[in-house]
Amino acid sequence: MSKAQNLLKKVAELAPEMVELMRVVTAAPALGPVNGGQGELAKLEALLPHLEALGLSLERVDSPDPRVESGLRPNLLAWLPGGDGPATWVLSHLDVVPPGDLAAWGGDPWSLRVRDGRLYGRGVEDNHHGLVSSYFALKAMKELGLAPAGRAGMVLVADEETGSGHGLEHVLQARGEVFSPRDLILVPDGGNETGSLIEVTEKSIYWLRVEVSGRQVHGASPHQGVNALMAAARMMAATPEVAAGFPQTDERFGLPHSTMEPTRIEEGVANINTIPGRAVFYLDCRLLPGIPLDDVSSAFRARFGEIAREMGATLEIGEVQRLQSPPATANDAPVVKALQAAIRRVHGIEARPGGIGGGTVAAFFRQRGLPVAVWSKTNPSLHQPEEWVELETVVRDAQVMALIYAGLWDQE
Repeated sequence: MSKAQNLLKKVAELAPEMVELMRVVTAAPALGPVNGGQGELAKLEALLPHLEALGLSLERVDSPDPRVESGLRPNLLAWLPGGDGPATWVLSHLDVVPPGDLAAWGGDPWSLRVRDGRLYGRGVEDNHHGLVSSYFALKAMKELGLAPAGRAGMVLVADEETGSGHGLEHVLQARGEVFSPRDLILVPDGGNETGSLIEVTEKSIYWLRVEVSGRQVHGASPHQGVNALMAAARMMAATPEVAAGFPQTDERFGLPHSTMEPTRIEEGVANINTIPGRAVFYLDCRLLPGIPLDDVSSAFRARFGEIAREMGATLEIGEVQRLQSPPATANDAPVVKALQAAIRRVHGIEARPGGIGGGTVAAFFRQRGLPVAVWSKTNPSLHQPEEWVELETVVRDAQVMALIYAGLWDQE
């Protein structure tokens, strides 16, 4: 057998060990303080013996955080040394989201359950799937004595679920020089159910808070007041007019146009018989790359301001989140071509580069001019009760990663 065939075989043989490592990471809840937890340190400490046993070089890049008892949010670079060639990095996040309604689970969300080839537990898909696959890709290489052309590493980060300020953003600020534009960087935290989507770009995310002020009066005397809720309703109804001013399309995205949607209304007056003098609502805008966020802001201010003046109300618009999409990873970037070849070999499908409407940590790499691809074979259970992942998917994604780590994606 060829080196590539031996490597794929070795990864498959490690499937029982993948289940046990998944059990270890699932048993260590890693909730950020925003979600009522103490961060990710317990999970990283549970992983460290496994990483050390593999003989990986380790570098901590912790971020101070006084909100957790340990005072830090852990980040780790772990790699097999290689030659002078481009490095390969696979990034996974340690934190998970809360389990939600415990009654909707078939068991303890922090205790791995295995049934009919599926693994159940909080975080198994998001993002233990990528973490376990990348670890066993490296382990298979190490056991076969395969030396990578450059560093072959894992990047384990905190805080992905609540903003990444203590995670990848901190790592890049503190140790950004570790990564090079010639490196192959993979984030296995997105994709689609067939494995055919390689994410190379994402829409900008722009969240706005709109506060309308009128004059509160008794419900029997609306003519004496200014109904802020009515003004807000007219503004929300006018949102499609604003969106129509940005008709650009991009076929790389499944939804090829920008979206602008009212999503949340703050509670106003508590009783029915009062005309509200204040109303607050929020907009979630997902904008195609290249659309300036300031242009969108100006369009909303102009149209909503017009409505406010007509109704005698005043208006204040503030930004809640502002993430301008960075330039896309090129469709023919080395990491994309390597993924396409490895996916073809393992999954037997043709994967294509495309875009998504949500944000990923890949944006932090792209902002620094680092080509990165987001890919895995996903399922829709993430963030839901009874989160699951197929063991076969974890194995096959590990095989894809192993071929890329070893530089054998184009070898028969």
